[in-house]
Amino acid sequence: MRARLLVIVLFLVGMLAVGLGVPLALTNAQANQLELFTDRLTDTIFYASLAERPITEADTSGLEADLRRYDAVYGVAVMVVDRGGRVVATSRQPPPVLDDAGRRRVELALANRRSESYPPLLPWDDRPLVLAEPVLVDAEVRGAAVTVSPTDALRAEEVRVWSVVAAAGLLALVLAVLVALPIVRWILRPVRRLDEGTGRVAAAVLAGADAEPVADGSGPPELRRLSVSFDRMAETVTQAYSAQRAFVADASHQLRNPLTALRLRLSNLEGRVDAAAVEDHIAALEEAERLSTLLDGLLALARAERTAPVVVVEVDPAVADRIEAWRPLAEHTGLRLVRCGEHGLSAAAPVGAIETVLDAVLDNAVKFSPPGGAITVRTGVTSSHVEIAVRDTGPGLGPDELERATDRFWRSPGQSNVEGSGLGLAIAARTVEVAGGGLQLELPEGGGLQVIARLRRVLPEEPGDLADG
Repeated sequence: MRARLLVIVLFLVGMLAVGLGVPLALTNAQANQLELFTDRLTDTIFYASLAERPITEADTSGLEADLRRYDAVYGVAVMVVDRGGRVVATSRQPPPVLDDAGRRRVELALANRRSESYPPLLPWDDRPLVLAEPVLVDAEVRGAAVTVSPTDALRAEEVRVWSVVAAAGLLALVLAVLVALPIVRWILRPVRRLDEGTGRVAAAVLAGADAEPVADGSGPPELRRLSVSFDRMAETVTQAYSAQRAFVADASHQLRNPLTALRLRLSNLEGRVDAAAVEDHIAALEEAERLSTLLDGLLALARAERTAPVVVVEVDPAVADRIEAWRPLAEHTGLRLVRCGEHGLSAAAPVGAIETVLDAVLDNAVKFSPPGGAITVRTGVTSSHVEIAVRDTGPGLGPDELERATDRFWRSPGQSNVEGSGLGLAIAARTVEVAGGGLQLELPEGGGLQVIARLRRVLPEEPGDLADG
C-alpha cells in the first residue's frame, strides 16, 4: 500500500510540475523568439529603406560596406536582391543560400508583403531565421532586403530553460517523496500493526494466551479508533475461545470420575439383575462405555488444541513405535500392517504429534478394514513437506463426505453402527494444523481410504528447536 500511495503522490506532483513547467518553458521560448524576430525585422526594414537610392542608381558599393560592418558585428548575413531575385549587394561572399522557406519569404517580399512571424522554433531545429522586406521606390517594389540570422543562441537558451524546468520537476518529485514518506508511514503504521495483529490473535487463540495489543496511539484518528476496537475484539475472542476450551477440558475431566463410579456400580450389578432387566443392564453398560470413549476423545481433542513448542522430530521411531503398538490388535482382527516408503526423515512438529495422528488414523483403519485386508503406512517426502500416509482396505467414504470427515462428532451415515465418537480424524487434523501442516483424505484406486498427514520438512542442517518458526 505504501508503494501505491507514493505512486499517487508522485503522479499528482508530476502532473502539477508538467502543468506549470511546460507552459512556462513554452512562454519563455515564444517571448525570446518574438524578441529576436522583432529585432531582426527592425534591422531588415532599416536596410530595405537604406537600399532605395543604391538600387535606383545601381551603385551598391557604399551599401555593401554597411552590410559587411553589420555582419561583422552581429553575425547576421544581409543581402539585397532586385525585382528578378538577383543579388545586387551582400554582406559576405558567397551569399547565403536560402532554403525553400527562405525563398518563399523573398517572393512574398517582392510581391510587397511583409514578413510573418515564425512558428515556435524547437531546440533541435537548426534552420536560420530568414526575414525579407520589400524595397519601395515611389511605392513601387524595386527589390527586397533579406536578413539571415542564426538561431544557435536562441536554441541554446531554450535548452537551458527546458533543463531548468526538468530539474525543477525532478527536485519537486524528490521533495514530494521526502515529504510523503513520513506521512505515508504515519498513515500506514496502524494498518501494518493491524495486519500483524491478526496473526498474533490467531497464535494467541491457539496458545490460549492474551493477544498483544496493536493500538499504540499513532496514525490518523480514524485508524486509532479502529485499532482500539480491534484490541477489544481480539481480547473478547481470545477470552471466549480460552473459556470454551477450558470448559471442554474441565467438563471432560470432571465427568470421568462419576462416570467411572457409574461403570463400577453397573458392573457390580452383574448377576444380581432380574432376568427381565438383563438386556437393560447390558445396554446401560454399553452406553457408559460409549460415554467414556467420548470423554476420552474430548480430552484428546483439548490436548491437541494446545500449542506446544515445535521441534525437530525423527519420523522413523514414531512410526515404528505406533505400528508395533497397533500390530497385535490388527493381527487379532485378521489385518496386516505394512510399512513402506523413505526412511531417515525429519519433520517439524510438537513432541508426540506424530504418535497422536497415527493413533487416531490407525484406530479408524483397524475398525473399518475387513478381515484379510491390509493397512499400509507409507512415509515420503516432497520439496517442502514430509508425508505420512495411512491407507486401509475398508469401504471408504463418498466423494462428498471427504471434506466433512474431519469435523468434530461427524460420522458417515453408512458407518453409524461402528463404535466410535467421530473425533479421531478431527484430533489428527487439529494436531497437524498446530504443527503448521495439513491433513488430506483421498480415495485411492482399488478402494479404501488414504489419510495423508503433511508436516514441514526439516533438513539435517536446520536447528533442532523450531518454536520461533
